[in-house]
Amino acid sequence: MSRTETQKSDRRQSDRFELEREVRYRVLNKRGGEEAGEGNTVNISSSGVLFTSKHMLLPGRRMELAISWPAQLNNTVPLKLVARGRVVRFQEGYAALEILQYEFRTQSSAAPGAARLVN
Repeated sequence: MSRTETQKSDRRQSDRFELEREVRYRVLNKRGGEEAGEGNTVNISSSGVLFTSKHMLLPGRRMELAISWPAQLNNTVPLKLVARGRVVRFQEGYAALEILQYEFRTQSSAAPGAARLVN
């Protein structure tokens, strides 16, 4: 396949980087119910993340996820990436999330619960 054909078939807007980290997520539900889980990232870019999930996540659902980040603040404080977005694809245990907003936060010394992603 030529480079032009590859570019046409690849819909990604941003470069993806392989990164396997623990991820905790929760579905943002207006009805008050909470759907939460955990998995591992497969790859990440500035506009999206692919991660594993044991739960079926329907495309269009809005979510918040927290990813354990490999770098530390001042080489001492663990960080996490907290992102909000929407599921764009779910297939065979893999969910693709389009990132709509994100921020880095410090992690508490205790393991964060999926229900406590937002501090």
